[in-house]
Amino acid sequence: MKYGIIAVVAVSVLASGCQRKAEGQTIAVVNGEEITAPDLNFALSLAKIPEGMDKDKARAQVLEQLVDRRLLAEQARKEGIDKSPEYLNRERRADEDLLISMLADRRFNTAQLPSDREIQSYIASHPEMFANRETWQLDQARYQTPTDAGIKAELAAAPNMDALIAVLENHKIAIQRQKNRLDTAMVPPQLYAQLNSLPAGKPFGVPIGNMMVANAIVGREAHPLTGDQAKPAAVQAIRKAQTGKALQGLLKSLKDSGKIEYQAGYGPPKKN
Repeated sequence: MKYGIIAVVAVSVLASGCQRKAEGQTIAVVNGEEITAPDLNFALSLAKIPEGMDKDKARAQVLEQLVDRRLLAEQARKEGIDKSPEYLNRERRADEDLLISMLADRRFNTAQLPSDREIQSYIASHPEMFANRETWQLDQARYQTPTDAGIKAELAAAPNMDALIAVLENHKIAIQRQKNRLDTAMVPPQLYAQLNSLPAGKPFGVPIGNMMVANAIVGREAHPLTGDQAKPAAVQAIRKAQTGKALQGLLKSLKDSGKIEYQAGYGPPKKN
């Protein structure tokens, strides 16, 4: 009888656990899986809600998107996708990306605030971000990176975008043309110096995988950032640089103290 009572209690507990209700912090239940108020609030913080949109309507739309995600994710599990090697590799990569990002955020938030002297020095040494900041209008051509050295030399010698396009067409290389804009504040200082000194209209290439994007600066709009407006941007940039340097130092320390073993032929090249 004792075991019978225990079995009945266990079944009733399991049954009550399965019969979840949309109440309290649980605002929806999708096939037994809860969506909570914190889930919705997090989704709302990520959503791009148009300014002036009714809050109740926005909340309902975002909640419905959460319901849709749960349903599709559940279907993916039913089809065994969550057990596939590709999924497991992507899951591990996404988990590592999130952890590294949050580690960087922690270092950034604890970085020492720069002095006023450091701020002014940074502003003076980064004109592309401040006094000489511009928005560049770009004429772009995207194409498969050629392997032939002769074609590469012809492209490198092209004085302008029309000449570069002519080379690509002559060798029957497919081209995708587009316009774009580039804020010089986003360009690394050394690269900015190289690009800013190019002859007018001279294309420069940016490799993306096995593709190349040729860019020609066809217009410039000045957007200087000076005075009190420059200081917050400089502080942000300095702290970001400090974070990067701190993480590099941490990584070196971890490598020096860690135990890392490579199979023959897979390790990093030996230093001379």
